Amino acid sequence: MSQNNSARAGVFFAIAAYTMWGVAPVYFKLLDTVPAVEMVMHRVIWSVLLLAVLIIGLRHVDKVKAALTNKKVIVTLVIASLLLAANWILFIWAVNNDYMLEASLGYYINPLINVFLGRLFLGERLRFTQKLAVAIAITGVAIMIFNFGYLPWIALTLAFSFSIYGLLRKQVAVDSLPGLFVETSFMLPAALIYWAFFASQASDLVQGDVQTTVLLILAGVVTTAPLLCFTAAARRIRYSTLGFFQYIGPSLMFILAVAVYDEPLSTGRLVTFAFVWTALAVFSFDSLKHYRKEKKEKKLAALRPE
Repeated sequence: MSQNNSARAGVFFAIAAYTMWGVAPVYFKLLDTVPAVEMVMHRVIWSVLLLAVLIIGLRHVDKVKAALTNKKVIVTLVIASLLLAANWILFIWAVNNDYMLEASLGYYINPLINVFLGRLFLGERLRFTQKLAVAIAITGVAIMIFNFGYLPWIALTLAFSFSIYGLLRKQVAVDSLPGLFVETSFMLPAALIYWAFFASQASDLVQGDVQTTVLLILAGVVTTAPLLCFTAAARRIRYSTLGFFQYIGPSLMFILAVAVYDEPLSTGRLVTFAFVWTALAVFSFDSLKHYRKEKKEKKLAALRPE
């Protein structure tokens, strides 16, 4: 495959990944009678089965073995799995309890939290425009707290839990697919115990209705498919380019929440969204400017004689 074709395929996979993440609330809404904890239970069980098939089929067994022989990697992935489980539970609960707008806000804030954590824990220096973007987002949240007396805790918890999860995954040299398999495998014993002793009638695949049973089994596909597309995109296009597609997900959630599920867009929420959107516009402008500068410098370096 030529470089141009590979890049085009990468763009297609990126759009597919973030679109699937963006419309995932529709799937969870169809299962709103199933408690959030049980939805995560099904995500874990069916994801492990599907990922096991993919790990064997794609010959990633050695990568899984390598991860499981490294104590530091195991500890990191155990913590990452706990964060991921908490993030999944809160996200599903938020969607099914009409807090999809807050979930959307959380994933809009996420890239700004990533920049903040990168500075805090990885010593990454922030450019002035990046600092400005973070400050604008913080101002928006502060206005909601002080003027409207409401802390968007769902959005902040989703944003911080996923950002810290990403930070931890950045610290271990494990590919996304084997890493996800190991993480979900760590959750599997708890999921099976919960299913055996504590699950409600909604999780009974034998006596439940056919539609619910099929949807629950598809939880593995809903979890794994966007990640596979994301991984395929990351291999084909620059990570900085990939970042420009990440707003597809929360934008689709926002549209679904307001236009389809009639969630109220209060003044406080709208003000915060406006500040966060402004921050993301500043952040994206800075990223694009920096990307073009890097590209130009690389071209000039390639033209210089050895």
